[in-house]
Amino acid sequence: MLVTRKTRLEELIVRFNTVGQAKFYVEHLGADFSDYEAEHRTYGEAVKATEEILNRHGRVQQLDRSFLPNFLFTPDTLIVVLGQDGLVANTLKYLKGQPVIGVNPDPARWDGVLLPFKVKDLAKIAAEAMSGKRATRRITMAKAVLSDGQELHACLCALSNPIG
Repeated sequence: MLVTRKTRLEELIVRFNTVGQAKFYVEHLGADFSDYEAEHRTYGEAVKATEEILNRHGRVQQLDRSFLPNFLFTPDTLIVVLGQDGLVANTLKYLKGQPVIGVNPDPARWDGVLLPFKVKDLAKIAAEAMSGKRATRRITMAKAVLSDGQELHACLCALSNPIG
């Protein structure tokens, strides 16, 4: 399963109907529209490369983040999230222990604490994860400590460990 998101440019096109109107809006705010175009192009290339890599290992379904609340993940699904940290965290909310590989589509743009991998790493990581040879680490999405010392944990999820 490949979880993706719309780029800022795609979201503006949905809002304003055309690239020209989106460009007018962005430039009217004093921002650089070419940055939106570059981000869109880079993300599109990363999605294409990621799909090509994952298709070598089996059938791939791409899922936009807007469908996450309604999607039922099977227990044996390997989930690859291509986006920012927020997309990984949002995806983890809907899982029940399925392994997740966080892939940073644009390391020059995003640091990505939950995105330890680059697209070029994915061929090796996906093969190891699908064969069960890839170590994972559990992360806690939220932890609340009560005044009496009790701890409440929300969503313990498995992420593939970084290379190294």
